[in-house]
Amino acid sequence: MIPYEEIYSFLTAEENAQNYLEKSYQSQDDRKTKSYQNSSAFIHYISNGSRFMESSQRSSILVQPVLSFYGMIHLLKGWLLTKRPDYPETTAVLAHGLTARKRKRKDYRFIEDEVKIQQQGLFPYVSRYLFSHHPFPLNRVSMQLLLRSIPELNNIWSFYKEKPMIIVGEKESKLLSFPDSVLDGFHLKEDTFVERIRPFLPPIGDIQQKEGELQLYLTESVKDWHGPFRYHLHNEFIYFPAARADYFPYSEILVHYLLLFNLSMICRYETEWWGELIQMKADREYPLIQQFLKITQQKTPALISQCLLQNF
Repeated sequence: MIPYEEIYSFLTAEENAQNYLEKSYQSQDDRKTKSYQNSSAFIHYISNGSRFMESSQRSSILVQPVLSFYGMIHLLKGWLLTKRPDYPETTAVLAHGLTARKRKRKDYRFIEDEVKIQQQGLFPYVSRYLFSHHPFPLNRVSMQLLLRSIPELNNIWSFYKEKPMIIVGEKESKLLSFPDSVLDGFHLKEDTFVERIRPFLPPIGDIQQKEGELQLYLTESVKDWHGPFRYHLHNEFIYFPAARADYFPYSEILVHYLLLFNLSMICRYETEWWGELIQMKADREYPLIQQFLKITQQKTPALISQCLLQNF
């Protein structure tokens, strides 16, 4: 994998940015003009997004959610500009497109919180034009489901005797192996399970049942990370939900978006709760939140850079 820093550095050179956008706008009659007009905004989105993420890494955890959220937003806007040369078409797409639930100070638990998805704003716009979800299939999403959808948090969950994701393969391998426990967790028979995950995979060459596990032999390794499959940033194993309750078949980029939005809102407007969480570390969610904030500073720009790389 090419380091995301190299990809972003390349794209922030004006000539490279203009050539990249012109190639991205191949279906546009005025692609040369549009690429020239948008190259400056594109460079600033990518550059500012990278700087926000770098600043988040150097800053106190107290302000990391805000810096990481806006870093991600800038990177997503840069990516959007490669797909939508007239972005933003209206001011309506500039709003977040999400609503944080009103919180009660007493007995509030982040893991039980939810984010509501609006019909207009940046999140539904991103979902539609970057991930082809229109409208986004869910009206609201729980923080627990999102935190259980990130493979780098699997070890922390294991300390609670829980295992929301399991390893099913290696990133460059053409073999995926699903223990029978996964099919049991989804309450599906073999054929139905395969049909459920087939849309997220390259063509399947062969299917075999061996020693308590279902093995899928693919014609090529998994390249599309916009579904339920996740790769671990450090060990590069492929992870999959262990049960139906943890099934979130949407890009991990959207997982980070939703989590960062809610954490940034809490950081800004629930300062007492946020401050006590950071200082006292009393809630069981603290290790999950702390680790997530470390992961997202690296994984968000890495995931988005790999999507940008597809246009080279």
